[in-house]
Amino acid sequence: MGERPVTRAEKARRTRRRMLDAAGRLFVEQGWVGTTVEGIARAAEVATQTVYFTFGSKRALLKELLDLAVAGDAEPVTTLDRPWAREVVAEPDPARQLARQAAGARAVLERAAPVLEVVRSAAAADPELAALWRTNQEQRHAAQLHFARALTGKAGELRAGFDAEAAADVALAVLGPESWGLLVDGRGWSPERWERWAADALVRQLLR
Repeated sequence: MGERPVTRAEKARRTRRRMLDAAGRLFVEQGWVGTTVEGIARAAEVATQTVYFTFGSKRALLKELLDLAVAGDAEPVTTLDRPWAREVVAEPDPARQLARQAAGARAVLERAAPVLEVVRSAAAADPELAALWRTNQEQRHAAQLHFARALTGKAGELRAGFDAEAAADVALAVLGPESWGLLVDGRGWSPERWERWAADALVRQLLR
């Protein structure tokens, strides 16, 4: 029997993935300004108009690339509804919850840190990307606040001076792309070492 013919929808899906992969490589290698739609089209072996028709603009392409990198797939499931986030909230032990948060952040940052750096670097010169960066920060803080509220219920009391809001601020800083960029990309830490450090830092900062 011959192979099943590839459907038009499957061809479109593969072409879209090829354009996203090409854009991801170019954005990381050449930065926001150095990457052009024409360059993405050449790297993906499609017409320039195909990139515009599929994504609308270079900014929209970068946003979709970031969303995919953070989520890990194209499924329409929010961060807090993903299995790893549900496991964080369900974990009964406060220290192990924080360890799960560090593990979840590591998994996301291994995929998304390079794309987040592209957005962060471009934000100073591009108002729309500045808005995208702010939205990403707000989304990350909202997730950490959700986790912090769950933590407060398990720990009884956090370390003196901390409520859920302050705990979320600390987690945002410890588990953010900034610390990852400094320690993993800048100082050569392994992701495993970063995860251990992050979990330990959260326990020391937040738990009695």
